Amino acid sequence: MFASTSYCTTGAVHRSSFLKGQSSKLASSGSMSSTLAFKANNNSNLKLQRKSQRGLEVSAVLAERPVETLHGQVTREREVKTTKSPVNMTKVFSIILGGGAGTRLNPLTLRRAKPAVPLGGAYRLIDVPMSNCINSGINKIYVLTQFNSTSLNRHLARTYNFGNGCNFGDGYVEVLAAAQRPGLGGQEWFQGTADAVRQYLWLLEDAKNKDVEDVIILSGDHLYRMDYEDFVQKHKDSGADVTVSCVPMDDSRASDYGLMKIDGKGRINHFSEKPKGDDLQSMQVDTTVLGLSPEEAKKKPYIASMGIYVFKKSVLAKLLRWRYPLANDFGSEIIPQSAKEFNVHAYLFNGYWEDIGTIKSFFDANLALTSQPPKFSFYDAAKPTYTSARYLPPTKIEKCRVKDSIISHGCFLRDCKVENSIIGVRSRLESGCDVKRAMVMGADFYETDPEAAALLEEGKVPLGIGANTKLRNCIVDKNARIGNNVVIANTDNVFEAARPDEGFYIRSGIAVILKNAVIKHGTVI
Repeated sequence: MFASTSYCTTGAVHRSSFLKGQSSKLASSGSMSSTLAFKANNNSNLKLQRKSQRGLEVSAVLAERPVETLHGQVTREREVKTTKSPVNMTKVFSIILGGGAGTRLNPLTLRRAKPAVPLGGAYRLIDVPMSNCINSGINKIYVLTQFNSTSLNRHLARTYNFGNGCNFGDGYVEVLAAAQRPGLGGQEWFQGTADAVRQYLWLLEDAKNKDVEDVIILSGDHLYRMDYEDFVQKHKDSGADVTVSCVPMDDSRASDYGLMKIDGKGRINHFSEKPKGDDLQSMQVDTTVLGLSPEEAKKKPYIASMGIYVFKKSVLAKLLRWRYPLANDFGSEIIPQSAKEFNVHAYLFNGYWEDIGTIKSFFDANLALTSQPPKFSFYDAAKPTYTSARYLPPTKIEKCRVKDSIISHGCFLRDCKVENSIIGVRSRLESGCDVKRAMVMGADFYETDPEAAALLEEGKVPLGIGANTKLRNCIVDKNARIGNNVVIANTDNVFEAARPDEGFYIRSGIAVILKNAVIKHGTVI
């Protein structure tokens, strides 16, 4: 049993011994904004170091070599540095797509946007790309929103608000909501991922983005940890107009994704959306070109798009405004079409990545966090996952048996069993509870013991999981009230059901208790 501890106060990643020397000071400051300011300020220090290093190299050559030799060597060094110059992440801004309706995650998205769905007991999905950006040195971030955005906007404002006297350099985090505009087509909302970016293309010409050279497009519903600096560096080194991040795939999962074919230099020359049979076999590629070992390449002969892209700023504007002004989606329209006439390359990401698009994938990805060792872990001090600082007390556990689970902050567990489960913030599990393979998202507020006792005397249900209740293979959304002697186990193996009046749905065999739902004492689901 362990409690998640990655907060905004955790120190950020430092990529050199020069930065490492400052990390202890940073951790003691207890401020995410100071962490970010430190990173931004030291980017310039690193540049000065590189400049001084180059100066020392040339001075040494001048002292020991004739002019003819010096001229040839310096010319070669300049050529190498021109093609492999370190990327400047201050010239990159990111756009996180957070406006989708999230119908496949229904009912978790009935009252919130998909990126605002709780994750791992203490986080939200949006915290993943936001933290990746911060840890990669990207301090210019836009989040596009549309459906059910209130919860997402509130979380972003509380967690990533750098305007309250904090020094964040020239960086910012801005929410861009779908809005009607004057002119032809101005009455329509976002029609897709590409259309959402198109409606805010004016940002590319905005004065504060005049130095931006590349734009990274991210999704708000994936679980992974990625260094975008390396991604942008490969994009720069290859000279690509567009670079698509992809993951290697084996035969068992390849047909569920959009696949790509590449040439010997990693340039994309063909796309196929969820191919089957012979079409699937024809999409096999030599993934050693992208860095896989021959053994790995044999096991994973396909590459699937992650829905993450880097565009040259000028190319992005040209594609959306002039070349494909009616295309609404990046993955199915813009990228396949642009590969025919632009230099579009693939970038291989060979780490853990999960597209959390359905209830089953969401449930499996969360429970996988409790495995030993987990495929993905939030506990990375070098690259922390940031979230809202709630300032909750430690969890209190009385006479409980907890195995392979994550217990979040501010919980109360009394004489219960918890196995292979995630217990979210402010959760309350009463005596006799038996929880196995369940995700309990917790609550937004507390009820005191006297308040809970008063509700029970009136025959009502207090906040949390009641006494002698059994949970199996289920998701309990926030602020749910589950009574005493309740069984939620789907013992009839129902695959799909919708009972909103009774406070639950069943999706892919997984029972989902709605947010703010009340499940009466003695109910069996």
